This record gives sequence, structure tokens and C-alpha cells, in this order.
Amino acid sequence: MTALHPLVEQASALMDLERYDDARALLGRRLAEDPTDVNAWVYLASCHQSVRDFEEALTATGEALALDPENFSAHHIRTYALRRTGRRDEALAEAYETIRIDPQKWKGYAGLSEALGAWQPRWPEALDAAATAVRLDPDAAGAHYALWKAAAMNGRSDVARQAVSETLRIDPQDAWALSQRAGYADWDAAAPPLTGAGAKLPAAADAYATALAVDPQDHGLRKGLDGAVFRMLRGTRWLALLCLVIAALAGRTFPTGDDPTALPGPLGIRLYALVLMAAVWGFGAWRRYRAMRSGVRMSLWSLLRRLGWAWLIVGQAAWCTLTAVVIVTVPWSERIVPQVLFWVALVPTLLTVWFERAAMRA
Repeated sequence: MTALHPLVEQASALMDLERYDDARALLGRRLAEDPTDVNAWVYLASCHQSVRDFEEALTATGEALALDPENFSAHHIRTYALRRTGRRDEALAEAYETIRIDPQKWKGYAGLSEALGAWQPRWPEALDAAATAVRLDPDAAGAHYALWKAAAMNGRSDVARQAVSETLRIDPQDAWALSQRAGYADWDAAAPPLTGAGAKLPAAADAYATALAVDPQDHGLRKGLDGAVFRMLRGTRWLALLCLVIAALAGRTFPTGDDPTALPGPLGIRLYALVLMAAVWGFGAWRRYRAMRSGVRMSLWSLLRRLGWAWLIVGQAAWCTLTAVVIVTVPWSERIVPQVLFWVALVPTLLTVWFERAAMRA
């Protein structure tokens, strides 16, 4: 490209700030002054494409190519615009034309990968084209994005994750890569809670919070953070139920074969049960809460303010824990009352867990 006119330079700066309407206004002024400014047409096409106005992008690239048929950027933008408007054969032709003009630019092969993605049998070719883009410029974040997209189409999750990692190597604050890393952490954390994978939920929440710090307006990231925090909150009920079981055993709530009539349970054992319950909550919840970054803690309290079901979960966890404390501290002489307390705490909580899982499966 030739040197940019000051209005085009200003429009480029506005595009970097995602102020596309203002950028288009400046470019319109420049083209009103000089309709032969190829750079202004190319930037206008890029601006239209950024706001997904693909037909206008095609019009602008057409004007640019009428003035400069060998303009690499115009052909590159046109490749994506044609692909988005369903004109896949033309998009592929434009991609090959881009590579012909400059076979050493990674963008040409990224565009080729995008165009080849229109045909499922050619997805392996799309992956090869994206890999070529990365080979030509390993420090171009856009090349790694193209590789991630092609890898996802081909089911190569290993390559997709590596592309995200490489993007974060290039730019640790890249909002897209941070959101993808958060999504991967969340996916890994989505295993059933009894498998032990629930320990990864704080990492998922932390990844979402990191991404949100870069792009606070991303509703998808906000939803992902809320989801990770909500699943962490649900996990507290299992801690409470564990405390309930410890209390029932220590307080001899149910008859045992050893001595079914010995009530109340020994004071030392019941005090030891209280220590165990404190340890369960200390290591399972409080220690984890203190280690969370502030964004995750804020999301937790925000979720409690906005979602009644979150309060139900907290209430059930508190009720089960309180019931456990009552069962283990009171020196019962009869089993009927602690047994009733045990089942009243256990059954509604398990029914709520079952209802949640049934709702998610549906």
C-alpha cells in the first residue's frame, strides 16, 4: 500500500478501538474528496466486514480492485466476505488469487483455509493451509486463529489447544484466546463431581475472570464465569452431606452391630467429629474461597443476589451442616429425633441434586 492519507490513518486508529461507525464516517469523507483512494476503499471494506456487513464489504473491495486489480488486502477481505455470503466457489478463487499475488504472506493461506472450510471433504486441506499460514509467520495471532478453526473442524482438539496457547504466547491479553482457554478449563471441569474433576472448577472460574478483565462486555464470558461459580456452589452441598454422615456415625444415630443401645455416643468421638467437619469446610470451601481471585469472589456474591436457586443451594448446605452439628453435640438418649433430623436434611437435598441433573439432561 502507498502512504495513508491522514483521514485514513485516523480511521485505522478508530478501528483498532472498535469504533467502526466513526471510522466509516471518516472514510466516507475521504472518499468524497478522492474516490480513487484505494487504501480508503480497502479500510472501508475491512470496517464493513468487522460489523458483518458483508455485502457492503464486497462493494468496497470491488471499487478497490477496479482501481488496483493486484491489491492483496482487497482480495483477502473479499475472500472472507464471499465465504460469509455463501458464494464459496468465488471465495476459493479469491483465496488462490491472494496467494498468487503474494505467496509468502500468511494471510493468503488463512483465507484459503477459510474458503476450503465450505466443503467438508476438504477440511483436511483447510487444516494444511492453516498450518502453512502458521509456518510462514509463527508470531501472527491471526494465523493461529485460522489453525484453531481448522483444527476444530477436523476434530483435532490437541492442535486447537496448542493454537490457543501460541496465541497467548504472542499476546497474553488476547481476549479471544483467553475466552477459549476458559472454555477448555470449563469443559475439563464438567465431569461428574464424584470423579474428583471438580477440583478443576476453580481453574475454570479463574480463567473466565482473567478473560473478563480483558473484555468486560463479553456476555458469553460472563455466562461462563457464572456457570463455573454456580457449579462450585453446588459442590458445597456434598461437603455438607459428608458432614451429615460423619455426625450420624459419631452420634450413633443408627444402630450398629457392635452396641446398638449405647447412647449417647462417647464425648471424645463426638468432639473429634466436630473437628473433622471443621476440616471438611476449611479445606473444601473456605481455603478454596480465599485462594480465588477477586473477580471470582465478586461473581459469587453477584450470583447469590441474582439467582434464587443459588440461595436454595446455600440454604441446603447450611441446613445439612447445622443438622450435623446438632446431631453430634446433643447427648441424645433416644434415636428417633436425630434420625428424623438426619432424613429431613438428607432427602430434600438429594432430591434437589437429582432434579438439577435431570433438568440439565433435558
